[in-house]
Order: sequence, then structure tokens, then C-alpha cells
Amino acid sequence: MFKRFIRAIKSLFGGFVSSMEDPKLILEQNIRDLNDQIPQMNENIATVKANMIMLQKEVKKYEKRIESLTAKIKSAINADRDDIAEGYALQLENAKENLRSSKEQLKFAEQAYEKALKVKKAFIREKDRKIEEAKEALRANERAEWQGRVADALEQFEAGGLDQTHDEMVSRLNEETAKNEARMELALDSVDTEAMEIEANAEKLRASELVKQFKAEMGKADVSEGEKSVGTSGDGDIEIEEESAEKEQGKTIGSKERSKS
Repeated sequence: MFKRFIRAIKSLFGGFVSSMEDPKLILEQNIRDLNDQIPQMNENIATVKANMIMLQKEVKKYEKRIESLTAKIKSAINADRDDIAEGYALQLENAKENLRSSKEQLKFAEQAYEKALKVKKAFIREKDRKIEEAKEALRANERAEWQGRVADALEQFEAGGLDQTHDEMVSRLNEETAKNEARMELALDSVDTEAMEIEANAEKLRASELVKQFKAEMGKADVSEGEKSVGTSGDGDIEIEEESAEKEQGKTIGSKERSKS
């Protein structure tokens, strides 16, 4: 009975926690956690390497001490000082024991360092794989969210009556445009366009006559026609045209004097 109660409590809180979990936020946090583990791993590897370097120094120190004690023992023996040689011999024995112990520790330290490097390499490879997998899942989630928003918009077009409203508004605008075009055609039909064209032509002729009068007053009447006849007529034709121009100018001056008087 108690186990069933515990199981019910776990299922209740488990469902509550699951409902609170956001996969996107959890993946982003996982990426940050994986990247944060690299500095701690580097620190542990540095500690292992420091221990290995310390043991390497100890091995070298004991090897030098053994060489030095060996040389001293030989010197004492050559000097027939066995008592001094015996003291160095005991120190040499202790140095050899320390060297053997340091070499064993150095061997384990080197193995530990190599293993730490392999673990780091494997961890980084797995970290990069997981991070890339998480990023791809996040990108896929973003694409799915965008597609969901597009689908919602399309559903709103149909469900909310937006399509019907859109078509109705377009139809109303087209109808209003057609009405305005029809009104314009009717307005043009009601206007006597032929009379307007006649009046326009009359105005154009009147303006042309005024320009001719100004040319006559300025002594430039029929200049263009005179220029056209230059290629086919001789000098006599040119003189006749000049005389007629002078006569026209005299008539114009006389009319001006009569109008002044």
C-alpha cells in the first residue's frame, strides 16, 4: 500500500516536472554545461602533469645523488678510508631505494597523464557531436515553429473568413472602377467633340495668320518659299522676289502712317 502511494506521488510530481520542461531551453543549457566542463578538465589534467613533472625531477635528483655517492665511495676506498666508504654506502643504498620508488610512481603518473589526454580527446569529440546535434535540433525546431505560424495564418484565411472578405473587397473595387470608367465614357459622349476640334483648328489657323502678319511687318514674308526656289530659279527670280518684298514693306509702312494720322 505504501509503495503504491509513493508511486502515485512520483507520477504526480513527475508529470508536473515534465510539463515544466522546455526542450529548447534544456538543450541550450546542456550546451553551456558541456562547454563549462572543459576548463575543469584542463585543470585536472594540469594537476596530473604537474605530479608527473615533479616525479621526473625527483628521479633525476636521485640519479645524480647515486652518481655522487658512488664517486665518493670509490674515492674513500682508494684513500683506504673504509669507514667513510661505509657511511656513503648506506646513503647510496637509501638513494637507490628512493630512486626505485620514484621511478614506479613516475611510471603510474605518465600512464595517468596519457589516459587523461585520451579522455579529454574523447570528451571533446563527444561534446562537439552532442553540441552539433543539439544545434541541429534547435534549428529544426525554429523551422517547425515558422512552418506552424505559416500554417496558422493559412488556417485563419479559411476559418476566419479572410478569403471571403478579400474576394468581396476586390470585387467591390473592380465594380467601382468599372462604374467610374462608364461615367467617363458617358461624359465624353455628351460633349460635342467635333465642334471642339473645329474650334481648335480655327484657333490654329488664326494663330498661323497672326504669325504671317508679323513676318510681313518684319519683312520676312514667304522667306521659306523664296529659299526653296533658289535651287531652280536664276538671279532674275531672286530680284523679282526682292522687289515684291520691298513693295510689301512700303505698303505696310504706308498703312502704319495712315493709321497714326
